[in-house]
Amino acid sequence: MIAYFSAPHKESTMMHDAIDRLLERFPSKGKECLIQVLQEVQELEGYLSDQSIRKVSEYLTIPASRIYSIATFYDQFRFTPQGRYHIRICRGTACHVLGSSTILGELEKQLGITAGNTTRSGMFSLEVVSCMGACSLSPVISINGTFYDHVTLAKIRDILLLYRNREEGENGRD
Repeated sequence: MIAYFSAPHKESTMMHDAIDRLLERFPSKGKECLIQVLQEVQELEGYLSDQSIRKVSEYLTIPASRIYSIATFYDQFRFTPQGRYHIRICRGTACHVLGSSTILGELEKQLGITAGNTTRSGMFSLEVVSCMGACSLSPVISINGTFYDHVTLAKIRDILLLYRNREEGENGRD
């Protein structure tokens, strides 16, 4: 087993162990498997942390700077954790024409973040995507895979309130 980090708590240790097991499935080290390794690390961790990139770098003997260079080329890779509720807003042609820029502005205002970021509480993250393939439902957003169609400013407020109330209800049950 590979051991690169001393973990400050059990969750970190478990994640490092899981990444070690993942890397062990790639005995032929090298750049040929880099994208697949990064995809699987992100699936496991939720994003690509500095620690996981260093671990992949050492295991595959690829400089971390090269890994960052490759990973930042692809928009599929994230370098910050997503919120518990990940909001994706479509900015495709149909959504754009029907006001998705106004919807994006309202989301940013309501959440206090810009696209590509996560709220301090970790509750919401916001991502702009090129197209969701739901043009007839424009403008459209999705939150953790649940789609909301024909979104308006009023609907945004209601949708966010729904998730905030859900969060309060779940936290109140502790």
